[in-house]
Amino acid sequence: MSFRSVFIAVTIAFALILGAFLINRARPKVEVEQPTSDFVLASGKCAECHARMQYSVVHEYEMSVHAKKGVNCLDCHQPSTGQKKVDHHGFVISAHLTAGNCRSCHEGIYQEFLHSRHAAPSWAAIYGEKGLSPEQVSFSEQFQPGGTRRPPSPLALPEGHPAVAAGCEQCHSIGKPNEDGTIGTCTECHSRHTSSVALARLPSTCAQCHMGPDHSQIEIYNESKHGVMFAAQRQLLKLDANPKTLTTRDMFVPTCATCHMSGINGLKVTHDPSDRLSWYLAAEVSQKRPNYLRAQANMKQVCQQCHTETLVNRVYAHAEEVVASTNAKVSAAKEIVTALHKDGIVTGPPFSNPIDFTYFDMWHYDGRTSKHGAFMGGADFVQWHGNYGLLEKTVELQHEADALRREHAARR
Repeated sequence: MSFRSVFIAVTIAFALILGAFLINRARPKVEVEQPTSDFVLASGKCAECHARMQYSVVHEYEMSVHAKKGVNCLDCHQPSTGQKKVDHHGFVISAHLTAGNCRSCHEGIYQEFLHSRHAAPSWAAIYGEKGLSPEQVSFSEQFQPGGTRRPPSPLALPEGHPAVAAGCEQCHSIGKPNEDGTIGTCTECHSRHTSSVALARLPSTCAQCHMGPDHSQIEIYNESKHGVMFAAQRQLLKLDANPKTLTTRDMFVPTCATCHMSGINGLKVTHDPSDRLSWYLAAEVSQKRPNYLRAQANMKQVCQQCHTETLVNRVYAHAEEVVASTNAKVSAAKEIVTALHKDGIVTGPPFSNPIDFTYFDMWHYDGRTSKHGAFMGGADFVQWHGNYGLLEKTVELQHEADALRREHAARR
């Protein structure tokens, strides 16, 4: 063979090798690098595709407790009873995941959730019984009387569907009825692929919904001593500690979940956040819950993991005095508005008269804030965001009522 032929053959071979190297270098790392054991565990056929298109989904799963325990993609995405099925690259999966998928492993937790106001009552707060089956309504009413068997919110119609769908539903869908007969979705608090206990323990997770002038729990928490300590010492807390073995060594500063759900120092874990609530603080005029004594004892037991019984009892006594005072102020205002309707001076559907808004703002914003602030250690919310507003709107409401009566008398 001539030198020229050898030279051409070597050159072509070199060019092919170089070309192959450059092409290989341009391929995604996920295709060319040796996968880690965690990646293999999290991948299979699902991760082969999703690592290219939505890598964060695969990465989040890799970090999850589900991955560590060998729960794979199909364990969660396989169709549950009553769910629509779709063919997906050779696999049959559920078209839409719900709490029905989670309950296959977490039935006890799902049942606790169903007892709570996060379930059907949350949805009913907007739409009433619409979309809920009679069985779901009856079941919920056993545990949350009046929370589900109720009319739709009077604000839903005048505000319009776009505002309700993009606003109210984004929080209240935690209790949305699903086509498979279940209620809600666990991923509202735990996220879809990390399925994180730590995330559910963060105050900012609860704050997605429990915020603003009508339920300002996160603002109150941030002002309180608990919130200040959490901001300063968050990095020292074990937010991912096992719920079954959680102690005050792990969480020596409480978050929302610590007080309302966690089984700290051997106490019972619950996914019914109302299990430790003794009053209906969100109501116009607050009443004791049916489980008042048991709920108060349960919450005080949590408080006493860090505080003395004397301190806890004093806080409760002061808070209940605020509830009684707020109830009296709201009740007096309600009597003024009720009398206007009874005498035919104010007519029309809800929220068609300015005085309707004055009264609504009074109890829905100022009244609620005052009561929540008292139980959660938010002094500014008891006073300036609460009782000051109650006083101001009482004066406004009385002046509006007097003016309406004068106008009515002048027309007669």
